[in-house]
Amino acid sequence: MAHDGGRDGDALGHFGKALALAQTGGDLPLAAHIAASLSHLVLHGEDAVAAARWAQTGLDLAGRGQRIPALKVRLHMMQARAMAAGGQHTPAHRALEQAHRDFDATSDSAPHPWLSPFDVGRLASEAALVLLDLGEFGGALAAAEEAVALRDAGRARSLALARIFLVDVHLRRSDLDAAVAVGHDLLGTSPTLGSVRVVQQLDDLRAALEPHRSYGPVREYLVRFGDARRARMLLLADLIPSSGGTRQ
Repeated sequence: MAHDGGRDGDALGHFGKALALAQTGGDLPLAAHIAASLSHLVLHGEDAVAAARWAQTGLDLAGRGQRIPALKVRLHMMQARAMAAGGQHTPAHRALEQAHRDFDATSDSAPHPWLSPFDVGRLASEAALVLLDLGEFGGALAAAEEAVALRDAGRARSLALARIFLVDVHLRRSDLDAAVAVGHDLLGTSPTLGSVRVVQQLDDLRAALEPHRSYGPVREYLVRFGDARRARMLLLADLIPSSGGTRQ
């Protein structure tokens, strides 16, 4: 939970130790899963090269162990995200297509006891991230809308992150009215949601909206946004890193 608490440095240390233990114990699927998490973490820190390297390490490990389609989906999707972040269009699309093929194979496999399921909503969310980084805004919008539609209110964190991303896609397309409409839906997503990661992404979203403050609906939304953010910060007072603490 260190990553979701904004302590990415701690998370890297934990994953590094876990990877060494998994490899020592000969648990190749677990090691591959940890490599996927490391890929995600370093990509969050905007290191596309390291993210691609960790994704490939995970694929190599997964290829030597038990066949787990859901694990291959995650690894190929992380590979696609890393390639897209690095501006590698053809490799990104190739990895994205492989992730979809792997996903189709998951329907014939039993759930793994410790691997989180990679459902269709997550597939759409990850695909949207890839397409946005590739500058394919139409495809990113379709995938982002699908991701929101597939998330129900019972998964508040996933729904909030999907809506934040959808607002960002609308902004990239210069559709302020659509961005504000989804933004209002976002503020209604579980006000008690205690996720530092969500709060940090909300702050990024506010920064993206600020240049458009002269537009009335955006200005009104930012007022409501500020009220909602203050309420969340009170709930997360013990979780948000201080100015001298570890930052993401």
